[in-house]
Amino acid sequence: MSGYSGSNYDRYVQRTDNSTTHKIRSAYWTTKQAVMQKLGRPEDEHVVASDSELDAKLDLFRSVQKSCADLLHIIERYQESVCALSQAENELGRFLKSKSGQSAKPGQQSGASRGAPGGAPASTAVAAAAVAGTSAAKMMAAVGKSLSFSAQQRLALRVPLGRLYQEVETFRYRAITDTSLTIQRMEATRTDYRGALLWMKKVSEELDPDTFKQLDKFRSVQAQVRKSKEKFDKLKLDSMQKVDLLAASRCNMLSHVLALYQDTLMQFWAKTSRTMSAVADSFKGYQFYEFSMLKDLVDESRKLADKTAGTDDENVDDEDDDGEFQDAESELLKAASNISADLLGISPIG
Repeated sequence: MSGYSGSNYDRYVQRTDNSTTHKIRSAYWTTKQAVMQKLGRPEDEHVVASDSELDAKLDLFRSVQKSCADLLHIIERYQESVCALSQAENELGRFLKSKSGQSAKPGQQSGASRGAPGGAPASTAVAAAAVAGTSAAKMMAAVGKSLSFSAQQRLALRVPLGRLYQEVETFRYRAITDTSLTIQRMEATRTDYRGALLWMKKVSEELDPDTFKQLDKFRSVQAQVRKSKEKFDKLKLDSMQKVDLLAASRCNMLSHVLALYQDTLMQFWAKTSRTMSAVADSFKGYQFYEFSMLKDLVDESRKLADKTAGTDDENVDDEDDDGEFQDAESELLKAASNISADLLGISPIG
């Protein structure tokens, strides 16, 4: 017994740890620990509590991993929505400009009484020509141009969104993947370490200090636990450091890339705001019109007329204005029905 004490015995144990029997037993307890984890069997509370900080870091890593994957899907849908909204806004602008008659070429209105091209009824061409000179037509043309301009400017948001998508995708497939591989290696060593602890617990329960073979077996298992713990502690520290670095890198990446998106978005709203404000200023001096079909607009129309009552002294008389606005209302109703038909796939209102 005395010949195997101290550091000499430890070196002897290290030499005998590589035996086939020892490897088979170590693999058995590692497999048993893995099965217990899969089945959700309760583990030693003290062993679990010792890894509480590591488990918190793993929860943070899973949160970063999931949020980046969700962000990629959100950016894809956002880009599709921006394109769809710009297309719809541009189509509405072109529709308003075409119905206002302002985009008609010279000579088209003079031939309106003879019938519209393509076999359209002559009454439709006459109505379009009549609307062309009204205030409603000018308003439709101005709003249509502003909508087309807004649709064009909105597409500029795709540039920072595309860069954001590339940065997040690179971050996911490089930084997150590298951290995930380190965590997988750490989990494997943790399973080995906890399996060795189970093995040592089993051996210690059967230990008889008076029996040399049992003491030799216990010290051999103890050396295996020490070796597994060294590997686990190293990978545990690496995993925790990488998770902290991953979270900090994500914050830096998002703060840098989103600054460009924020600037582009602010420029878009500034340009469209100036354009819409200019269009709104050009509508001052609104002449009140008693809507016969869109009765919900009567109150708002009266409020707007009262607000701008001092700026419409040069308007034409009420009868002519009423006739013009009736034609404009009819044309706007047809426009609304055509928009509904295009969007919903139904037949327009006749």
